[in-house]
Amino acid sequence: MNLTLALLRTFSWPEWRLHPWRQGMALLAVSLGVALAFSVHLINASALAEFDSAVRAVDGSPDFELRPVAGSGFDESLYERVANLPQVEVALPVVEAQVTTHTLDGGTASLRLVGIDALQAPKVAPQLVPQPDAGASRLAAVDPGGVFLNAAARQRLGTLTRLRIDKAGAGTASLQVHGTVPAGGAPLAVLDIAGAQQVLDMPGRLSRIAVRLKPGADRAQVLGALQLPAGVRVSEPSEASERMGNLTRAYRVNLTVLALVALFTGAFLVFSVFALSVARRIPQFALLGVLGLSAGERLGLVLAEGVLLGVLGSALGLGLGTVLADVALRWLGGDLGGGYFQGLRPALHLDGWGVCVYGVLGVLAALVGAWVPARQAQALAPAQALKGLGLESGRHAPAWLGPLLLVLAAGLAALPPIGELPLAAYLSVAVGLLGGIACVPVALALLLHAVPEPRHALALLAIQRTREQRAQASVAVAGVVVSLSLAVALTVMVGSFRQSVDDWLQQLLPADLYLRLSTPSGSVPAPLPAGFMETARRITGVQRVQGQRALPLQLDPRRPSVWLLARVIGPDPARAVPLVGPLLAEQPGMPSVLASEAMVPLYGASPGHTLKLPLPDGRAVTVFVRGVWRDYARQHGALMIELDDYRRFSGDLQLTDLALWLAPGADLGRVEQALRASAADVAMDMASTAELRQISLRIFDRSFAVTRYLQAVAIGIGLFGIAASFSAQVLARRKEFGMLGHLGVTRGEILALVAAEGAVWTAAGTLLGLLLGLAVSVVLVYVVNPQSFHWTMEMSAPWLRLAGLCVAVLLAGTATALVAGRAAAAREMALAVKEDW
Repeated sequence: MNLTLALLRTFSWPEWRLHPWRQGMALLAVSLGVALAFSVHLINASALAEFDSAVRAVDGSPDFELRPVAGSGFDESLYERVANLPQVEVALPVVEAQVTTHTLDGGTASLRLVGIDALQAPKVAPQLVPQPDAGASRLAAVDPGGVFLNAAARQRLGTLTRLRIDKAGAGTASLQVHGTVPAGGAPLAVLDIAGAQQVLDMPGRLSRIAVRLKPGADRAQVLGALQLPAGVRVSEPSEASERMGNLTRAYRVNLTVLALVALFTGAFLVFSVFALSVARRIPQFALLGVLGLSAGERLGLVLAEGVLLGVLGSALGLGLGTVLADVALRWLGGDLGGGYFQGLRPALHLDGWGVCVYGVLGVLAALVGAWVPARQAQALAPAQALKGLGLESGRHAPAWLGPLLLVLAAGLAALPPIGELPLAAYLSVAVGLLGGIACVPVALALLLHAVPEPRHALALLAIQRTREQRAQASVAVAGVVVSLSLAVALTVMVGSFRQSVDDWLQQLLPADLYLRLSTPSGSVPAPLPAGFMETARRITGVQRVQGQRALPLQLDPRRPSVWLLARVIGPDPARAVPLVGPLLAEQPGMPSVLASEAMVPLYGASPGHTLKLPLPDGRAVTVFVRGVWRDYARQHGALMIELDDYRRFSGDLQLTDLALWLAPGADLGRVEQALRASAADVAMDMASTAELRQISLRIFDRSFAVTRYLQAVAIGIGLFGIAASFSAQVLARRKEFGMLGHLGVTRGEILALVAAEGAVWTAAGTLLGLLLGLAVSVVLVYVVNPQSFHWTMEMSAPWLRLAGLCVAVLLAGTATALVAGRAAAAREMALAVKEDW
C-alpha cells in the first residue's frame, strides 16, 4: 500500500498536472452526477419535511382525529358527545378549507382558512393560538369577523388590514386582520370557528375534531362509547403526511432514478478518461514493470487514482448539490414541476444519511469507470509494451453474455412492482443497457461483415482495421451506445406520453366551452348556483348543455381521495371516454361505474367487481364496475357514473361543472359575457376546448422540464466520453501513423483515415444505440410508467427528433475523431517510428 501511495505521488500527479482538462472533465462528470442526484434527494426530503411540519402545526398533537368519510364535513352535534366523555382531556373542533383571497395589487392568492375554538387550541394545537397585535381587543381571538395570519400569509399578502375572501357560495367575506399565529408552512389564516362556518357556508358542520385523551385512558373504550355515525371515521395524526408521501413517492423515485442516469453515464466518462490516461502511460507502465512493479500494484495504482477522483468528485458534487437544492427551493418551492407542494416554500433540510449514500455512490461510479483500464494496466506485458505493441486485449466477455443479459432484462421487466414501485423494471433497464454493451463486439462484427469492400485504399484500411480491432472499436462504440440509448429511450417515453395526453384530451373534451366556480387549486370544486344550468341553456348561442358533479371519496385513509365523476355517459361509453379493455353488460338493480386505470391496482376495481362507495350523508352504496377508462388527470383513481344514477341513490342534485356546445356561428366571447352576467356575484372559471388543451400541455411540459434537463446533462457527459475514447485510441496508434507516413501516406490522408474510422465506429454505435434505446423505451412506456403512475399510454416515437439526435451524435463522433487524429498527426512521423528502436 505504501508503494502504491508513493507511486501515486510520483507517477500519477504529473499526468494530472500536464493534462488537467481530462481529469477535470472526469471530475466534473462525477460531480454533476452526484450533485443532480443529491439535489433531487434534498429537494424532495425538504419538501416532505416542511409539509409534515405544516401538518403538525395545523393538526396539533392529538391522540386521534374524527373526520368525515366523504364530503367536507359532518354534524357538529358529535362534538358535544366527544367533549363530555370523562376519558377525554380536550376536544378541539375545526372547520377548514382552501380559499381564495384578494391581494393589494388586485390579484388573488390561495391560503388555508382554519376555524378553531381559541380557548381549546393551546392544549392541542398551540401553533394555532392567535397572537393579537398591539392595540387589538382582548376578545379579538373570539371575534367571528377577525382573522390571524401566519408568516407565509403575511409575506404573500403584505400589509393588508382587511382580508377579502371569496365565499364558497357567492360574494366575498371581509375579515379584519387582528394579528398573527406562529404556525409555519404554506399561507394560513386562523379565525373563530363561528366565523369560519359562516365564510365557508358550513352552518352547524365541522371538518374534523382533534381529540386528546387523559393519561391512562383506553382508546378502544372511548371509540366504543362514542358509537360514531356512519359518515365519520377515526384518523391517525400522521395520516396526512403518510398520504402525501404515498402521493409523491412514484414521482420522487422517478426523478431520483433520472438524476442517477447522469452518474451512470459519468462512470463511462471516467472509464474513457482513464483509458486515455493508461494509453498515454504505456511506456511508463512498461518501464516500471521491468523495474519490478508487479501487475497487482499497477492495478492498485490506477484504482487508487479512481478512488481519489471519486472522493474529490463526490465532495464537490455534494457541495454543488446542496447549492442547487437551496436555489431550487427558493425559486421552485420544492415543486419541481410536479404540482404536489404548491404554496410551500421549504427551508433546506440537510440529510446526513443522504450525504453518506450519495457520496459513496460517487466513489463507486469512479471505481467502476476505472476498473477496466486498471485491469488493462494489470494485463500489460512490459517487454512487448516497450517495443510499442501497446496494451494486450486480454480476456474478453464471452459472446453469450450479452444475449443472456438481454433475456434477463426481459424477465425482470415482466415482474410485478415491488411496494407499488417499478424497482424490477428499473433493474431491467440497467441490465438491458449492460447487455447491450456486452453485445457491442458481436453486433459490430456482424455490421462490419455486411459492409461491402470499398475500392479506395484508405477506406479499405479503415474498414479492415475496424474489423480486426473490434475490441478497441467496441470501447468507443460503447460510449455512443450508452449515451444515445438513454437519450432515445427518454425521448420516446416523453414523446409518447405527450401524444397520448393530447389524444386523450381531444376525446374527453368534445364541447366548445367548459366552466366551474373559481376555487383554489387542489380544493374541492364548489357547487354551481341552483338553476344555473337552465339559465345557461337559455343563453343565445348555446345549443346544448351537460352538467357534472365531482366530489372526492376517501376509500382508504392512507391514500389520496378517489374522485367520483357523475356525468352524462350515454348508451355507448366508448364515445364518451377512452375505454381500456372490455365493457361488461350492466347489472340489473345495481348502479354501474367506469373505473380509471389507477383503480385496478390500487383497489382491485377490475371489470366485474363491486365497490362500496361512501356518501357524504354517511350511507354507502354498492356499485358494479362495468369497465376501465384511461384518465391522466387523477393519478390515484377516479370513478365515473351516469348522472341520473348518482342522483337517484344519493339525492344530490348539485352540479360542479358545465359543458356547453355552441350553435354554428355563435360568438364564444359573447356567450362567456352572458354567462358571467347571469351570475354576477359568482366568480367563474371558463375555458374553451383549445384553451384547456393548451393549459394541460403546458402543465405537462412543466412537469417534464426537470426530466429534459437531466437528460441533456447525461447526453453531454456521454458525448464527452466519446471524445475521450477516440483520443485514447488515436494516441495508442502514434507509431502506426508514423509507419504509414514512411510508406508515403500524407498527413491529410491520415486525417481522412481517422475521420473515416470515426464515422464507421460512430455509425455502428449510433445504430446499436438507437435499437437499444427503442428497446429500453418499450420498458419505460409499457412497464415503468404503468407501475409508477397506474395509467397506460400508446407508444409514439418522434422519428424526426430521433433522426436529428442520431445525426448529431454521428457528426460529433466523426468530428471528435478528426480532432484527435489532428493532434496525433502533429508529431513528427520519424520520431514516432524511432521510439521502436
